[in-house]
Amino acid sequence: MKRSVPDRKAQAKRAALNALKRARRLASRAGVTLSDWEGEFLGSVEDRVKTYGRAFGDPEKGGPGEALSVMQTVKLKEIAAKAKGEKKGLQRKPFRRKAD
Repeated sequence: MKRSVPDRKAQAKRAALNALKRARRLASRAGVTLSDWEGEFLGSVEDRVKTYGRAFGDPEKGGPGEALSVMQTVKLKEIAAKAKGEKKGLQRKPFRRKAD
C-alpha cells in the first residue's frame, strides 16, 4: 500500500506548535518566570500559526515551507535557553588583526 506524500506545510506547523509548547513547558517546570513580552510573544505566535499556518506574512523573512520566520526562531531558541538555564546571547570573539 502506497502512502501519500507528506504535507510539508502541515509538518512545519506541527513542529512550530510543538516547539512553542515545549518552550513554555520547560519554563514552567524549571520555575523560570518569563517576562510579559516573552509570554505575549509565545501566545501571539501560537495563535498566528494555528490560524494561518505560519506566523509571518513577508516571504523574505523565512522559507516558503517554514511556519516561523528566522528571527522568531531565534527568539524561541533564546526563550528555551533561558528556561534551561543556559547562558544568554551569542558568545563571539572580537575581530583582531593577526600577529605577523
